[in-house]
Amino acid sequence: MKSINISWRNYLLPNIHPEGWRFVGIFAAITALLAMVWEPLGWIGLVLTIWCYYFFRDPERIVPQTADVVVSPADGVVQMISKVEAPEELEMGKKKFTRVSIFMSVFNVHVNRAPAEGTIIKSVYVPGKFFNATLDKASKDNERQLLAMKTKNGKDLCFVQIAGLVARRIVCDATVGQTYKAGERFGMIRFGSRLDVYLPEGVEPQVVLGQTMVAGESVIANLSSDAPAMKGVAF
Repeated sequence: MKSINISWRNYLLPNIHPEGWRFVGIFAAITALLAMVWEPLGWIGLVLTIWCYYFFRDPERIVPQTADVVVSPADGVVQMISKVEAPEELEMGKKKFTRVSIFMSVFNVHVNRAPAEGTIIKSVYVPGKFFNATLDKASKDNERQLLAMKTKNGKDLCFVQIAGLVARRIVCDATVGQTYKAGERFGMIRFGSRLDVYLPEGVEPQVVLGQTMVAGESVIANLSSDAPAMKGVAF
């Protein structure tokens, strides 16, 4: 199991995603200008610059070393769990899946991680609108990046990055033919959004509505388990 160095730096000066440096620089430049106009505005800008830095933080995670595990691809809260077909853009036919939707607020870590071990077999980007990501229609109407994976044990699993009301940029490094281990980074979404995981038929979610998830660590399901779906609601 991978060990993580625990120190004050991990909390005060965490590593950030490369996408973040440009934005931190922009926020810092605006802060300097505001400070020259009126000092109190400079302090407000400083707070926002610090927030921007922490928005792009990219902490290390300890991935469960369990065979066929499905982990959360995002930090956030389980918003919806429903029985659906895979997105039509992925051309998976009429197969039934269980969709687990995880909503990320602007205060969550936004680096996304592969939910399972396997190979990307299809990747589709769909431009769209920017409805609130908590709405069910966001899965069909919003800008999104769809990925289908053939897992190590031969099952089909899908996951989708969905831009939200504030988000305006999906970053996805995954390409067809690329192989991932569960918990490996594959992209991020800037400034609030949602991740959907489509579990194949027969694989039931081991999470409940309202549950807080940690990307790469929180277990959503196990592809080789026949355990029933977890019941209840988190408070």
